[in-house]
Amino acid sequence: MSLLEPTNLLLLACALIYALIGEPVDGAILLVFVVAIALLDAVQQRRSSRALAELARLSAPRAHVRRDGQELELPAEQLRLGDLLRLEEGDRVAADAAITEAVGLWLDESLLTGESLPVARTQPGERILAGSLVASGRGWAEVVAVAEGTELGRLGRSLATVQPPSTRLQRQTRRLTGRLTLLALGLCAALAVVQGAVSGDWPRALLAALALALAVLPNEIPVVLALFLALGALRLARIGVLARWPAAVESLGSATVLAVDKTGTLTENRMAVQQLLTWPGQLGWRAGSLLEEPFHRLLELGVLASRGDPVDAMELAIQRLATAQLGGTEHLHPDWPLERDYPLQSDLLVFSQLWRDGAGAWQLAAKGAPEAIADLCHLEPGPAAALLAAADGLACQGLRVLAVACGLDGAPLHPELQPERAASAPGQPPEQVHDFLFEPLGFIALADPLRPDVPAAIATAQAAGVRVVMITGDGPATARAIADQAGLPAGAVLSGAELESLEPGALAAAAATAPVFARVMPQQKLQLVRALQAAGEVVAMTGDGVNDAPALKAADIGVAMGKRGTAVARESADLVLLHDTFSDLVQALALGRRVDANLHRALAYTLAVHLPIAVLGLVPLLLPGQALILLPVHIALLHLVIDPACTVVFEALPGGAALLRQPPRRPDAPLFGPATWHRALVQGGLVTLAALALLFWPAATGLGGVLASGLRDGADAVAVQRSLVFGLLLVAGGGLVWLNGDPRSPITTMGAGLGLGLWLLVLVVPGLQRLLGLTPLAGPQILAVLISAALALLLAGLLQRRLRPGGAASSA
Repeated sequence: MSLLEPTNLLLLACALIYALIGEPVDGAILLVFVVAIALLDAVQQRRSSRALAELARLSAPRAHVRRDGQELELPAEQLRLGDLLRLEEGDRVAADAAITEAVGLWLDESLLTGESLPVARTQPGERILAGSLVASGRGWAEVVAVAEGTELGRLGRSLATVQPPSTRLQRQTRRLTGRLTLLALGLCAALAVVQGAVSGDWPRALLAALALALAVLPNEIPVVLALFLALGALRLARIGVLARWPAAVESLGSATVLAVDKTGTLTENRMAVQQLLTWPGQLGWRAGSLLEEPFHRLLELGVLASRGDPVDAMELAIQRLATAQLGGTEHLHPDWPLERDYPLQSDLLVFSQLWRDGAGAWQLAAKGAPEAIADLCHLEPGPAAALLAAADGLACQGLRVLAVACGLDGAPLHPELQPERAASAPGQPPEQVHDFLFEPLGFIALADPLRPDVPAAIATAQAAGVRVVMITGDGPATARAIADQAGLPAGAVLSGAELESLEPGALAAAAATAPVFARVMPQQKLQLVRALQAAGEVVAMTGDGVNDAPALKAADIGVAMGKRGTAVARESADLVLLHDTFSDLVQALALGRRVDANLHRALAYTLAVHLPIAVLGLVPLLLPGQALILLPVHIALLHLVIDPACTVVFEALPGGAALLRQPPRRPDAPLFGPATWHRALVQGGLVTLAALALLFWPAATGLGGVLASGLRDGADAVAVQRSLVFGLLLVAGGGLVWLNGDPRSPITTMGAGLGLGLWLLVLVVPGLQRLLGLTPLAGPQILAVLISAALALLLAGLLQRRLRPGGAASSA
């Protein structure tokens, strides 16, 4: 609650002291300022809350459903009874439902039951529960309960209750503000005791101590940080990048490596078959020409080696070509029953399916990486080398190459490999695909066009000092060809097999330079993340599958795909690319740097503007007989300038092109680094000197008559000092906004004019002057304030530019 913030509590204490010493008007004014500051805090908190609520809405789980014959993607809260819920590997079940059809469906129900192992759910009518995770298989289920009607709802548990982690800056802020609070209160208490004992005026001494505490406490810092991160996350969402919690915004400024998938991220994930090549005859077919008889068998086996309802882009492309070229012929077999499939393995990148044909015989089809097909077919070294050379010829054109093989003679068991099983288990499919005899039929070469915006986005990231590395399951030749098109630097292609074989130290050294990683299995991404981190990199890693979740969690910034990504990947990630595009990630990088630069602008401004206020609050306690220069009401009024300047002006500043020509911020960089301290001390110190000059210089030099000219007779000297110094702080406070902001931005001009406008209001409204304990100023005094502020700001700007390395402007 904002009324309980330290600043407001101190102001309430001051108001109480004013009431006790018989100055109720001053106390009432302070109460008005407490309400104003509390309202301002409430507005800021509302902005943060609305930003976080919008993020929560965007990150709410979504479900794929069939309703009234239409396929829809809906938030979980919009599901209705009777909807058909699609279940795919990696999905989080969004409602209680009854299975209507399932193929190899296994669910992880540990969220509700605590059972660690997945359980099979394949029987029609069997109930599945919201919150379960599809560990494998696929199916459809009819929704029977939603929201609070689900078992998960009745238990009062929800995945949305996961609390975002505290950011590094938030932890540093808490430590800093906590220490400053203790220091300020301890110092103020000690000085109040000394001042009260010397003067005997304990209420005045306590009031002076509280004013000093108000001046010292930078209460804006936690508010500034929370607002910047929340609004930064909302700005990311508007460019198609969902930050699952604001901490991700902070991390973006430190990323040194973007490790991204090729398919669907760098490319359009719009596969199309471009070429067919038979083996061993090496007859070629190109897209757009008539598909002749020698290629019918190759395409037929490609379809048989694909899922019946494919979601993989390559299998969809093969199916589209087969439907267009072979539809209505004897080469397509929708009526054949599937006996079993043999999934991809880390040591054999081949997918095989075993069918029963119309005569009851086995028909086996396999497709996969050319080197894996050569292994599966047990080719001799010579034929294997020729097969791989033909595949490389296609891959060097930037095509993704799948080799196709068929089982021989009705797919009998391999007699030399498993003779005992051939005898003991007649008619039963073997457990291992290597137990079959295969022969290669040829190659299916597919093209996935590079996204048009990728080369420019990669160039932008590299100019920002961020290395982009590509990860793909393609072979090295295809991967290198796509990398060249994308503008990635030349270098060795590191394969998944090499990831496994290298020692950790050698792997870290290789990962530090390799721009492309080929033939990488999803589970190897975790190894790759750790290797890059061991090389000193701050890694942003993309992923979309269930097996990517460990790597996404381990990465400094996990990035999941919004369209094709699984629910598990999205839940494990820090960022979600809603449009699955790499250029959005680079835009997010730029926006993260903008948030970081503007945050440090605001922090430097906060420290700079607090320094003269703190010194002027300390002077009366150190100099016996010196009246209070800044009353609590003045400090409260200054807060009404400082708060919106920090949270409105600096947060809205646009990011300059120079931000993406600077190296990434060190991940261990402190909240207030040397540059921030330097800027704050230079600016705040010069404004402090100007304020002290106005306070003491006339009396020391005999120029008091100049500053007194034009004042009305009987003007209180303390009121004159107070009016001069307060005017200087308002004008200089606005000038510091200009100095720390972007002078070309209209919002900087607006923020800079805030302090000047408030001072002009004080000058022209006599009643306001009386309420604030000020006196009207004449022309010479107004000129002195303006000249003092201008000199301080001019010197600060010159020193800042001269002492900065290279004299170049800095955005941070």
